[in-house]
Amino acid sequence: MSEHEVDLVVIGTGPGGEALATGAAKAGLRVVAVDKHLVGGECPYYGCIPTKMMVRGSDVVAEVRRAAEVAGEATIAPAWSVVHRRIDEQATTHWDDTIAVDRLKDAGATVHHGVGRLAGPGRVEVTTADGEVITYATARGVVLNPGTRPAVPPVEGLADTPYWTNRDAVQVAEVPGSLVVVGGGPIGCELAQVFSRFGVRVTIVQHGPRLVPADEPEAAELLEQVFVQEGIRVLTGVELQRASYADGGFTLALDSGEELRADKVLVAAGRTPNLDDLGLETVGLDPHARTLDVDERLRVQDGIWAIGDVTGKGAFTHVSMYQSAVALRDVLDQGGAPARYHAVPHATFTDPEIGGVGMSEQQARDAGLTVRTGSTKLEESSRGFTHGPGGHGVIKVVEDADRGVLVGATAMGPAGGEILGFLAVAVHAEVPVDTLRTMIYAYPTFHRAIESALADLS
Repeated sequence: MSEHEVDLVVIGTGPGGEALATGAAKAGLRVVAVDKHLVGGECPYYGCIPTKMMVRGSDVVAEVRRAAEVAGEATIAPAWSVVHRRIDEQATTHWDDTIAVDRLKDAGATVHHGVGRLAGPGRVEVTTADGEVITYATARGVVLNPGTRPAVPPVEGLADTPYWTNRDAVQVAEVPGSLVVVGGGPIGCELAQVFSRFGVRVTIVQHGPRLVPADEPEAAELLEQVFVQEGIRVLTGVELQRASYADGGFTLALDSGEELRADKVLVAAGRTPNLDDLGLETVGLDPHARTLDVDERLRVQDGIWAIGDVTGKGAFTHVSMYQSAVALRDVLDQGGAPARYHAVPHATFTDPEIGGVGMSEQQARDAGLTVRTGSTKLEESSRGFTHGPGGHGVIKVVEDADRGVLVGATAMGPAGGEILGFLAVAVHAEVPVDTLRTMIYAYPTFHRAIESALADLS
């Protein structure tokens, strides 16, 4: 064993951890960054980037199939090999993190592939990939950004089968004939639609009453309608009870009494925080916790900061990046604005795309607000009408009527996440609804439907 003195150790180099370590090193601190897998984290290798390449490919397939209704006959022979090649070569560089490691090293940080654990206040023990154990004593402290891993529901027999998670799904070179997706959240829905459009027979098994449960019910209802129209079977309010695998296929028993058979099973049933092997107990924290309590500067306690999914403020890359900037300023004693989460945006890249920001209607009511809502169907707007097939969607706004400001909104439709930008600014800056009503909205645009949703508030 060897021991070294440094200023800061960052455990976990997902997007936020990498950004913070880079910023601290460029500011002159002696920084050590540790990751047990790939520097850059889940997003660039198994999440945001490769899955959006998959989504892009499937959207092109769908657009060609819609061509006859708007522009004339067109055909396409979907080839998964094209998508796979883009992911392998362009997105992940064959799942190699050399470029990301070099970025950190060029900034002045020391990078370890290995396991970093707290070993008491201000101390971190790193076990490198080759078995070397290095202890670091920190002058400033430790930033925890361990991220999450796919959760596996405790279903009889499932752990003994070769099921997929998102990590497997983005690496497949060939699509199966049939697929059951366990979980109807954003990951499950995006991947279900992608594989369906490339010719896979897809069934979604969702234990809750609707798809995308974090979004508004109106969005979930429309998404299910679209999925059914596209040939995806959607089973909601059902539980997976048993799973088995034999002769190259899966058999899944549901609590409804039905048995499903499929070539592959994708488990997209949530995420588990990587807090169980972090040495939290050595600094008086609960190693069985699902989240770490942080203050407005991302401090867990003196000399320990946490960012990313494990803070429970939103399991999104953009939240981690936002938090990394706040935490870095605190590490460097620079002050600045504290973290606020009243206008956290998110987007689910199905077709139609679902963008949401702030509170849902139910969350606003649960918070005790005096709630008014307004909504409009996107296809009833001029742009939605002229768009034709695929132009459906919904804009919904949630107002705190006592203050006259929006506290939440949903934009579902073509480029829903981009339409959301307008609404995110309105929620974040607490722009009065009366002011929003006095604006001039460009015609004929998708975002002009926001004006109709605001009018519906009255």
